[in-house]
Amino acid sequence: MCADPPRKHVLIVDPDAVAVEPLRARLCDDGFTVSTASDCAAAAIATAESPPQLIIVDWNSCGYAAPDLIQRVRRLRATAAVRLIILSALAGEAEVVAGLELGADDYIVKPFSPREAAARVAAVLRARRPELRYKDLVLDAGTVRMAADGRPLRLRGAEYRLLKFLMSHPGRAFRRAQLLAQVWGDAAEIDEHTVDVNVHRLRKLLAGPGYAACIQTVRGFGYRFGAPPGLS
Repeated sequence: MCADPPRKHVLIVDPDAVAVEPLRARLCDDGFTVSTASDCAAAAIATAESPPQLIIVDWNSCGYAAPDLIQRVRRLRATAAVRLIILSALAGEAEVVAGLELGADDYIVKPFSPREAAARVAAVLRARRPELRYKDLVLDAGTVRMAADGRPLRLRGAEYRLLKFLMSHPGRAFRRAQLLAQVWGDAAEIDEHTVDVNVHRLRKLLAGPGYAACIQTVRGFGYRFGAPPGLS
């Protein structure tokens, strides 16, 4: 007789216990183990002691502490794989993009049905995170983990998008204008010098683990991600 698989653990962070109850009940009915935390400080302690598979954090109720919690979860090696979903009454594109760039796996706009939210929890947990790897350098959902020394390296939004794009096309050189279009989109106030600034920042961040030279300058053209001599 086969043992039942362990129930996946979901942590809901919201000070309003009454508002949380319909979602908690639905997740329990769907086979999840659900715990709650009234604030982000309590959630951080609970996550450090026993990391759940997924955290749902109410952006509006938790205020400025919510980004700190997400960054903390993403920064620590023991919790970097924990999935994160933001609940928010803010439905603007800027708010959604900011939440995802911060490291969330999904963003659910309130009001929502518990059934829909539970379905999205299941979808996030089923999905395999896209991962880009070069030797011990791993780029995963907003976090760069350096397996060589076991320490994650946190990138800003533009730095992450730039590294992700370059690593997605190894060996291929791109002009600065191409990188601007792919990483920053149609932001009219951004010029090509922005690419150079972010490449400089990336090289500084990657220097410690020894990967700075992977971001190569192609003189008179632009940049590419490749294996320098000695690292291939």
